[in-house]
Amino acid sequence: MALSWLPFGGYRASSGAEPSHPYYPIGVYIPAYAPNEAPVYVLLAALVGMLGFAVLGASAVALKVNPRLTRCNLAVFCWFVMNGCLHCFFEGYFVLNHSTIASSQNLFAQLWKEYALSDSRYLTSDSFMLSVESITVLIWGPLCFANAVAIVRGSPYQQALRIIICMGHIYGVALYYSTSLCEEYLTDLSHSRPEILYFWVYYVGFNLPWVIVPSILLYNSVQTITKAVRALDKVDSTLRTRRHREEGRRVPTESRKTK
Repeated sequence: MALSWLPFGGYRASSGAEPSHPYYPIGVYIPAYAPNEAPVYVLLAALVGMLGFAVLGASAVALKVNPRLTRCNLAVFCWFVMNGCLHCFFEGYFVLNHSTIASSQNLFAQLWKEYALSDSRYLTSDSFMLSVESITVLIWGPLCFANAVAIVRGSPYQQALRIIICMGHIYGVALYYSTSLCEEYLTDLSHSRPEILYFWVYYVGFNLPWVIVPSILLYNSVQTITKAVRALDKVDSTLRTRRHREEGRRVPTESRKTK
């Protein structure tokens, strides 16, 4: 079987044989592929269960450390804990095992194979996916945990961290969408199966929260910092005015003493 290099990475088999996997583009080379053994609902239930256990456990600890944590802050805390878990563990698994996911049958490998029906680049060791996921694992994951800790401690650094992370999430999703869609436009090759479930639910729907939620949090953080700066400027202006008045009173008093 001859292999041809795809323009944006990966291989496509050039023989006329039927592909041994369900991924797009048709004929993309995915060696040692083994179909998932577990049904989709079991895989999703296991992932949701693990994330739920981690988030609920972290929330219990957070409320014990800081009982005055508001519901809004607790919700944001849960969001960043969930992101930290996904980035460091789930996506970390991909970065470390990208070359063997297609043939593996553990939980994370089967989840990646299911999601790859919407983007086969996750099974072809695509250079862009490895780069962006490595950045996510090494930078965004730890920063998400750091921001969760900052929220519980009431640290003023939480707003700055939140802005950095949200910009990273929005930029990452923008790159993720644009590279795939650009490749499809330029080469007529789609990495997603055409069914509604895989393109609109998996590819679009599963990634859209990392545009919507970070946008809301980013707006909120910018508003918070803006209000704080305005309040600081107002206090500074008041102190400066009072200082000028006091200096103005001292000048006539000193001039009378000299006379």
